[in-house]
Amino acid sequence: MSGFASRADEFRPSPVRAVFEVARDPSVVSLAGGNPDLSVLPADAVGDVASLLLRGRAGEILQYGSGAGMDGLRELVVKLMARGGSTVTGADILPTTGSQAGLDLVTKLYCNPGDVIVAEGPTYVGALGVFGAYEVDVHHVEMDHDGMRPEAVARALDELAVQGRRVPFVYAIPSFQNPTGVTMPEERRRELVEVCAQRDVMIVEDDPYALLAFDRSEPLPSMHGMDPEHVIHLGSFSKIFAPGLRVGWMAAPPEVRGRLQIAAESVVIHPSNLAQSLVTSWVGSEHWEPALDRAVELYKERWTAMEEALTEYMPDSTSWTTPSGGFFTWVTAEEIRGKDILAEAIAHGVVLVPGSASYMDGRESNAARLAFSGVAPARIREGVKRFAEALRSL
Repeated sequence: MSGFASRADEFRPSPVRAVFEVARDPSVVSLAGGNPDLSVLPADAVGDVASLLLRGRAGEILQYGSGAGMDGLRELVVKLMARGGSTVTGADILPTTGSQAGLDLVTKLYCNPGDVIVAEGPTYVGALGVFGAYEVDVHHVEMDHDGMRPEAVARALDELAVQGRRVPFVYAIPSFQNPTGVTMPEERRRELVEVCAQRDVMIVEDDPYALLAFDRSEPLPSMHGMDPEHVIHLGSFSKIFAPGLRVGWMAAPPEVRGRLQIAAESVVIHPSNLAQSLVTSWVGSEHWEPALDRAVELYKERWTAMEEALTEYMPDSTSWTTPSGGFFTWVTAEEIRGKDILAEAIAHGVVLVPGSASYMDGRESNAARLAFSGVAPARIREGVKRFAEALRSL
């Protein structure tokens, strides 16, 4: 069919979701999806909360709502963001239909076709889909074991300015980054904020994993808390409660938040009242924190299982990141470069995300993302073993 807009060429399937059908085969071990483990949720308690909401407030939560979101949810977000040092009010918060929708909104608001977003290299594949849909270029900057390097960002911004390229914002995932699993230390966050503020460039801080530290410590100070005028913060309840509810939020200066709300209302009218109410009631209850503690303990055990399997099975040429929270590790092996590692992995009965998917230009990569959050330790061990066999067959 002809007649599509030129931007339609940038609507590409997610490399992660593209392997979901393969992963449905029970004989295949999936190390591809970064899913939270919902087995820790006390189903009866969640059901009781939902039932009470519908019985007591059906007329409100099943009706049309406000594009600004529900007061209770915004107040809850204010408390959660205080853990990362952000002093916000409800007027700064915009609930969204998942943080993915928030990223879409901020890109829509700030970016023109041909603009350049500076982002980590590698970065979240879902972000690349959003940026491509708005016909925006991405300049990837190198990372090390502490994440995005501020001096590399400064150099990229200065070079792009000389070229006359407009950079609406820098995109960063500072905590347990997707796909590498690394975390940006506090001092580096401050340096990045300073680099961008000096050049009057916004930062979009995508931080859905901040509360998933294996030691259950409070999150590192957010970049938003360091400079709320130059940082838009994206948060999500998908990783800390339930992804199926599709509830996230944005924190931005009130005048920016107002424009984002108008943009959101033109698409979804308002976020789901039912989903917002369930999130507010559950995360605001005495049940939530213990359930999150149990989930993070599971993720820690699964990372331990994966690290042990990597040490036992991987070729000597292989290295990997050591996350202190979150869902992912980034495995590097020269055997991968220039090869179709996904096809080879599937042939050996394991699914993963190839590193090339995490770059806008799909460049050759010598790495792959492995997810451990939603996989039992025995399956993790088997999946890593199969991945090692795939590497040796290249």
